[in-house]
Amino acid sequence: MSQPLHLEPIPFITLPNWVKAAAQCGFNIEPVFREVGIEMDLIHLESATVSAPLLQKVMEACVERTRESPQHFPFVLGETFAFDYLPDIDTFLATSPTLRDGLQVFDWVRELINPLIQVRLAEVGDEAHLVLALAPAGDAAPYPYFSETTFASIVKFGRRLLGSTVPFHRLCFCHPSPAHVAAYEAYFRAPVLFDQPQQLLAFDRALLDQPLDGAFLALHRQARYRVEQRLAQLPLRSGSASGSTSGNAGESLPASSLVLAIEQAFAAQPELLGQGIERMATVLGLHPRTMQRRLQDEDQRYAELQDRARFKLAARWLEDGRQDIETISERLGFSDRRSFTRAFTRWSGTSPSAFRGKERADS
Repeated sequence: MSQPLHLEPIPFITLPNWVKAAAQCGFNIEPVFREVGIEMDLIHLESATVSAPLLQKVMEACVERTRESPQHFPFVLGETFAFDYLPDIDTFLATSPTLRDGLQVFDWVRELINPLIQVRLAEVGDEAHLVLALAPAGDAAPYPYFSETTFASIVKFGRRLLGSTVPFHRLCFCHPSPAHVAAYEAYFRAPVLFDQPQQLLAFDRALLDQPLDGAFLALHRQARYRVEQRLAQLPLRSGSASGSTSGNAGESLPASSLVLAIEQAFAAQPELLGQGIERMATVLGLHPRTMQRRLQDEDQRYAELQDRARFKLAARWLEDGRQDIETISERLGFSDRRSFTRAFTRWSGTSPSAFRGKERADS
């Protein structure tokens, strides 16, 4: 039996950000951890985890310590958030050619940092919306402080990429207007609405494809490849599939684990890339319509997951150098080498042969 998503351990490699935010707000966070019963193995911080309910208790305690302060802890935590412990993600973001391309980071945040956070892009008329969904940390709805922290980080990185004067149209939260409402517009410098049906940041859609000053495609592709390598090494989380054909096991997959299950099935059985969605559904023990519905609920497309897996495997096999390009093309389910070359060039900005040549030169 898979356990509910909110009971899954959350990676806590963000601990240094919490320490910095607490210090900036004028208190030491170590006693807070002791009070709520969190013990950190700082020698192996990269593998440290914490439960969602405990993390919520830490957040509440930190907010309480700054209640009389002019600084609101969730905003400070969002502002101090950085990818110091995942420098390849920071490099990928900083060298993105466009904001649209950089939004790939949100998928990696969910997989490497916090599986309870999901940010998706919606394009509505002339506006782009970054829509935030937070899984509950137990039986209750997610506490608004984590929404504040997440949007503080999004706004920080958005202004870093687009410029400090970028005009955001509005920021929407699902929770009621809080007592500290005056801090919102002062911090975000944008209209803030509460009691909204969705949590989102709205801005000009044209900004998605505006060329960014930091674009550096060679570094960008290398950073993507390194992150994909890290993802390929992740252990299978409980609740995701491992090739079982049992219907009961498949039907117990939480919707939020489905994408991870598909990605790991592709990694374990590359032949699935050329066998269609029906075969993947069988491997995961799902009816194809059930799988399609769950993907739609998560605003995911099977073809995009398939492309991402193909690119990850193609880059790995090209770097390895033991298979020729025709063999790689066939193993990835392409009809011929030309189709593979077109697809790989679209994903990476360079041809498979050029990519292989560069990797050999770099080594």
